[in-house]
Amino acid sequence: MFKIGDKVVYPKHGAGTIIAIEEKEVLGEKQKYYIIKLPIGEMTAMLPTDKADELGIRRVIDEEEVNDVMNILKGDKSKMSKNWNRRYRNNLEKIKTGDIYEVTEVVRNLTLRDIEKGLSTGEKKMLNDAKQILISELVLAKEMEEDKVEAMISDIFNLND
Repeated sequence: MFKIGDKVVYPKHGAGTIIAIEEKEVLGEKQKYYIIKLPIGEMTAMLPTDKADELGIRRVIDEEEVNDVMNILKGDKSKMSKNWNRRYRNNLEKIKTGDIYEVTEVVRNLTLRDIEKGLSTGEKKMLNDAKQILISELVLAKEMEEDKVEAMISDIFNLND
């Protein structure tokens, strides 16, 4: 069970801080909910506490894991299917896991592919979504501003030139 103030990741939505645990009645049923403030997009999510494991809620990574993420970003592109549809599905599955390393791989692979060949509209959106999830977690893990984290990622790919 998480507590108020814990920094957690909500797969597919990104990282946030639990700002409250409230009991609410929804459809005639009383249940406890985590109220999570997501820093990017100023969004708030409400999740049933008893479904946290099922939804893949986990703690934000620590400093050592941040270094691992940076090393993945700096690594070589993984082998990806040449078939757009298969590549898209594989990347979507990685994002859905909520695993920071899988999301980081998607960001790295799609960024490198975009630099080399460009991306379709669907993959551009996927890259953007994956990048927002990654950035939101790094913002909380490193206690840095969003634009500084974004610049740090852009520097890795030399996108600031």
